[in-house]
Amino acid sequence: MAALTACSSARPVAQAEQTGKKVENEGPFSQAPFQGAHVGVCVYDVAADKYVYNYQSDKYFVPASNTKLFTLYAGLKYFKDSLPGIYYYEAADTFFVFPSGDPTLLHPDFKKQPVIERLQKIRKPLVLNSSAWKEEAYGPGWAWDDYNDGYMPERSALPVYGNTIKWVQVAQKNTQPELQDSLQTFVYSDPEVDWKVRFVEDTLNRTFLVKRRKDENLFEVSQGREPYKEQQVPFITNGVTSALELLKDTIQKEIKVQSLPRPANLSVLYSQPADSMFRIMMYRSDNFFAEQTLLMASQKATGIVRADSIINILLATDLAAVPQKPRWVDGSGLSRYNLFTPQDFVWILKKMRDEFGWEKMKAILPGAGQGTLTNYYKQLDGFIYAKTGTLANQVALSGYLTTRRNKLLIFSFLVNNHQGSATAVRREVEKFLTNLWTRE
Repeated sequence: MAALTACSSARPVAQAEQTGKKVENEGPFSQAPFQGAHVGVCVYDVAADKYVYNYQSDKYFVPASNTKLFTLYAGLKYFKDSLPGIYYYEAADTFFVFPSGDPTLLHPDFKKQPVIERLQKIRKPLVLNSSAWKEEAYGPGWAWDDYNDGYMPERSALPVYGNTIKWVQVAQKNTQPELQDSLQTFVYSDPEVDWKVRFVEDTLNRTFLVKRRKDENLFEVSQGREPYKEQQVPFITNGVTSALELLKDTIQKEIKVQSLPRPANLSVLYSQPADSMFRIMMYRSDNFFAEQTLLMASQKATGIVRADSIINILLATDLAAVPQKPRWVDGSGLSRYNLFTPQDFVWILKKMRDEFGWEKMKAILPGAGQGTLTNYYKQLDGFIYAKTGTLANQVALSGYLTTRRNKLLIFSFLVNNHQGSATAVRREVEKFLTNLWTRE
């Protein structure tokens, strides 16, 4: 794939051609909503094995959730069929559990729970060893003040319920005859927790809001006027302590924690088909699934759970030929420390298609009008499969585009530091790709 290691001066397909301006001088992205922003674009023709468009495609950008494309490669490489639910060793008098970091444990997206079913049936004492965990709860460069937001749960060795609590406010008609025309408001959590809960009055906004203390599993609840509202709030994992508290009610037994040498040949209890989780990860751009995928891969490859360990291994081996070596620090793209080029994303998308197959990639990535593309590309139904990326002032889209003439293109469009509406940027990217679909 020699063509992917050099940058060519391909003919522009959008504004530059219409205005007659040269790409080398002012560039095709000097008008709103790109004005003042940094833009990089790379488009590669698979059959011709060459670039058909390049604009600053060898420059580094903060890619937001496009980082998940590299994480997806790690997941597909190390978990071809099923996810490891737990590793275990069964002695005569004890069942030893070594957590895998599987994010599907008791997750509401997965109704069947093989690990829970197995643990409920075991009559021996259960002992958990999480000594392989060598990570922090938050990734490097994450925004600390997002700790209460459902998109940023803590990473952990033994995740349960997605490491979040769902809080629900629902209003029902009062059952007392004298109050039958009034509504009675209830608040509950799923799962139920024994942690501290305080109800506070919001006299100004009168909206339902749950706020967790930053350093404590204490939840302050403000009731609002809404007849029904949900909020996902991450909890503090405290290593495996919180998970074991929540597991106790489910499996109806305690799990003791003990640090022991890790046996060389552990058995594996598998949980879910790997692609079922990867599909949700990409459709919903699920940060938690992505982070835990990278950590599970680290444990499988090295025996320890540490993101930079598996990243370094991949960049030195399977991903050594990436056009520009990225700065890759987490699995989700929540960190602004991540730096990748558009050529990097074109390269990894081609590599995944070559190694894992075109049908698998189409099944995992959202298409037109699906997932994070729900409101976009509906005119390209069946022609585009891509991953979005969004942080404040950053927009990214990388994926596959089959043109009207049945030419398969791989593209990456990265925009950093725009000052306008993210929606406006996405619409311009949509116009660019639609134009590309029409003419190629």
